Amino acid sequence: MLNPYPITSPEAVAFAYGIFLLLCLPICAWVAWSDLKTMKIPNKAVLALLAVFFFAGLALIPLEFWLWRWVSLVVVLAIGFILNAVANVGAGDAKFAAAAAPFVAQRLDHLQIVLILFAAFLLGAFAAHRLLRSIPAVTAMAPDWVSWKRKDFPMGLALVGTLVTYLVLMAFPSVMMAIQGLLASTKI
Repeated sequence: MLNPYPITSPEAVAFAYGIFLLLCLPICAWVAWSDLKTMKIPNKAVLALLAVFFFAGLALIPLEFWLWRWVSLVVVLAIGFILNAVANVGAGDAKFAAAAAPFVAQRLDHLQIVLILFAAFLLGAFAAHRLLRSIPAVTAMAPDWVSWKRKDFPMGLALVGTLVTYLVLMAFPSVMMAIQGLLASTKI
């Protein structure tokens, strides 16, 4: 393993997620831009995200955890394809979510955080996109973007925001602990 810290220490986790963040940022920018411009998430971007987890994950996290995280990909892909069939969720969105799934720790509190992040980014990205596309000066800056004209929404924006924010939270554990403490104090 290339992680210089003891295998299960908080420093090892933060180090691994810092590397994941640096490697995933350009892919996430590509996905967001592509989804806004064409309303499609390229398969090459999904494969690039998978390659990051495959190679960097293998080098940075313990093999047992790395192997189990691939189960997350299968589960999220199955859910995504069901949503594609019954709820008109885009296939690219389903594939990107599945490729992002192995980056998320398989713990209930992390699933809760990811779902909260996704809900927040979905609402925020939808509202921002709809607001910005109603401003002619904004749409004139990118007149060829398909998302300005389509009824459906480029959900890649929310998926990217969720993944990047989760990676940031994991790379900087003090922020993550503060959020977990906030969530624990609001349980009903």
